[in-house]
Amino acid sequence: MIQLDHVHKQYGGRIAVNDIHLTVPSGKIFGFLGPNGAGKSTTIKMVTGILPIDSGSITINGKDISTDTIAAKHEFGYVPDSPDLFLRLNGIDYLHFIGDIYGISADDRTARIEEYAKLFSIYEALSDQIKTYSHGMRQKLFITGLLVQQPSVWILDEPMTGLDPKSSYQLKELMRQHTAKGNTVFFSSHVLEVVEQLCDEVAIIRKGEMLFHGTLPEMREKFHSDESLEHIFLELTQDA
Repeated sequence: MIQLDHVHKQYGGRIAVNDIHLTVPSGKIFGFLGPNGAGKSTTIKMVTGILPIDSGSITINGKDISTDTIAAKHEFGYVPDSPDLFLRLNGIDYLHFIGDIYGISADDRTARIEEYAKLFSIYEALSDQIKTYSHGMRQKLFITGLLVQQPSVWILDEPMTGLDPKSSYQLKELMRQHTAKGNTVFFSSHVLEVVEQLCDEVAIIRKGEMLFHGTLPEMREKFHSDESLEHIFLELTQDA
């Protein structure tokens, strides 16, 4: 579970996130939506501890990201929207780095690396430097790192970007399997068809303000519409 309690963030004189209160429950795939500049990435970076919170609090499985940072970070795995990190490492070195940070045993990490790197068709490239990978291969590597870690909470920022259809399908299946075990998936995406297909709940943010939080049927009832998520989303954010 992820809990945001009256979270606020300001850059200079501009409010990026304004008093957001949000609960992302366990056992659910949760979609976090908004146009560019809405505050999605800022919110995610506060949830993951990359950015400090100006006011309010964020807890992950009951652990406060500001005051109990290390314990909170052990509860989640994060796939960023830009996988241009650790470029001088080989793929296998990055995965062992993740295993070391999270205390994954040698036997477990070896088995997980083989299983998931083969699932995403990057196993043969693990001896190559990450800087030689395509965007899609880097994305697959960071997803594999998440799966090696096996945290209860997944935080995915635009995870489908750059993935081929097979890998996108595999990731969606893994997300479903993960939440079926009572775990949490929190992800942002501009691909609204995928969100509509996958998500149990969604939240829409615009200009730092929460416009909606709930299930898709609740959204259609609230806005008196039988249209698709894409249509409702565009109506809500048309002036953004």
